[in-house]
Amino acid sequence: MDFTHLHLILNHFPIIGTIIAVFILIYGIYKSYLPIQKVSLALIVVLAIIAIPVFLTGEPAEEAVENLPGVSELVIEAHEEAAEASIWVMEFTGILAFIALLLIAGKKQFATTSVYLVVLAGLLSFVMMARTGYLGGQIRHTELNGSVVQTSAESVSGSDKEEDD
Repeated sequence: MDFTHLHLILNHFPIIGTIIAVFILIYGIYKSYLPIQKVSLALIVVLAIIAIPVFLTGEPAEEAVENLPGVSELVIEAHEEAAEASIWVMEFTGILAFIALLLIAGKKQFATTSVYLVVLAGLLSFVMMARTGYLGGQIRHTELNGSVVQTSAESVSGSDKEEDD
């Protein structure tokens, strides 16, 4: 397994995991059940940690695909810029979640406020990570950006049709 493989395998966790963890956290707040809140906060911390190797393996993944036919440098740059912004927001969310865990454990005054801040930061992280993933998908999934590459089979059938006319 190389860095490109690792990037493609791990990149889904910060996207899907964050929205799941945030909904679990909202449920824990709604039910006023601290154990659920703690689990979701810990999950957000773990997802922020997983986002680091996703980000770090992005450059080697770019090297692997940038010279392939049909790969746009503009799409890669858009994905890279989105990833740079997303990683900061995701790490900020992870730090907030860690602080919230500490405040809850210490039964501190601002524990509830910190949990609400994690919900907001988590939603922002999800949106930014989902956008980054969407842009990354466009690098090799041309059907996402509207430019469908004609296959050799279509070329052959198209040339046969011209001959019939």
